[in-house]
Amino acid sequence: MLKVLAEQSEALSMPEAESQIREIVQHYFEGLHFANTGLLRTLFSEDCVLKAPGIRRDLNQWLARVEDRPVPAETGAAFDYQILTLEIIGEQAMVKVLCPLLDDVFIDFLGLLREDGQWRIVNKMYADKP
Repeated sequence: MLKVLAEQSEALSMPEAESQIREIVQHYFEGLHFANTGLLRTLFSEDCVLKAPGIRRDLNQWLARVEDRPVPAETGAAFDYQILTLEIIGEQAMVKVLCPLLDDVFIDFLGLLREDGQWRIVNKMYADKP
């Protein structure tokens, strides 16, 4: 089920914001699937902290782990990533995504802010799908 909530922002219409966020999330999926850390770096704010139960990593630590693990695309993994929910309020958004990676399935919550005219992921929480 996809749910989109928004308050109109004078600077950016709801359809424009949604389109831009969906594009970022698509690039996020591609970055994960192809282990493209250069692409992933462009999507995140530098001060982002990635969190899972009992885990805290800064962006550089997380990207190093992405570089060191098998590349899903090279293992023949299907590109089955999905946006589950998307909520936009002004210049902030929360996106819940399904990420089947390697031998696991993760649910990620991506927090985005639009600052200086650009959407960036400022927070990522993730856990194994129950």
